[in-house]
Amino acid sequence: MRLFPVSLCTAVASRRQSFPLHGRDVARWFPGHMAKGRNPLFQETLGLKPHLLVLNKMDLADLTEKQKIMQHLEGEGLKNIIFTNCVKDENITQIIPKITELVGSSYRYHRAENMEYCIMVVGIPNVGKSSLINSLRRQHLKTGKAARVGGEPGITRAVTSRIQVSERPLMFLLDTPGVLAPQIGNVEIGLKLALCGTVLDHLVGEETMADYLLYILNQHRMFKYVQHYGLSGASDDIESVLKSIAVRLKKTRKVKVLTGTGDVNVVQPNYSAAACDFLRTFRSGLLGPMMLDRDILQGCLPADTDP
Repeated sequence: MRLFPVSLCTAVASRRQSFPLHGRDVARWFPGHMAKGRNPLFQETLGLKPHLLVLNKMDLADLTEKQKIMQHLEGEGLKNIIFTNCVKDENITQIIPKITELVGSSYRYHRAENMEYCIMVVGIPNVGKSSLINSLRRQHLKTGKAARVGGEPGITRAVTSRIQVSERPLMFLLDTPGVLAPQIGNVEIGLKLALCGTVLDHLVGEETMADYLLYILNQHRMFKYVQHYGLSGASDDIESVLKSIAVRLKKTRKVKVLTGTGDVNVVQPNYSAAACDFLRTFRSGLLGPMMLDRDILQGCLPADTDP
């Protein structure tokens, strides 16, 4: 375990206690392709049908408070939950048996003349819906991927044709474009969604997102970024952090500066490229598992505590 320099303690002591949210237009971060899929009755309709909540990318989440997460979701009426990692096919084999159980126990879905299952995969952008379909096919059909995947939102832009994921039982899935709430009124929620890659980075601004990420990492006392980028210590100054990252990665650009003797080419750090690398590093899990909504769980009692 690496011991950080004394300057780390000073930076932690003086870290920001809040992030400036004023003047940020969260409405324009909302991608156009998702607006087509908005339905104010979606949650009401979903409540009438058997449904399973799959929380993917569990390898990137801090699950030390998993029981509190389950408790909070159950309080929201979500009782059928499976945590997965589609990259390594973790817990994928639990999904089809659970779907079969849920559909079989629903009195509205006993149709002896048609024994096949057709399931719609719905979720916010870039959470791994297509990866889930491909993972199910690997596990149950021993075949390659059938749905396009990518590391940014908007890869799936229309409801696809049915994709078979199982033979026994015969089950088909429909991949769908990502959907979000009609309005994201809370700017900080919008920033959290952006950090998870649910909107295109340039809509929010890479440097704005990097600044919020730095704020969150320091708030959570997660200082792996110091070691990863070889910094002298933790910092709350995004400009100095991005400058150090740019220098370390040799991300620079030439800028023409007008002087009294003519144009002069000056080499400057490429802050945007450094911010993009900072975000990619976080999303790949190299800065440690993160629970962005930790504040929401503070009101949840431990699982073994009586109310």
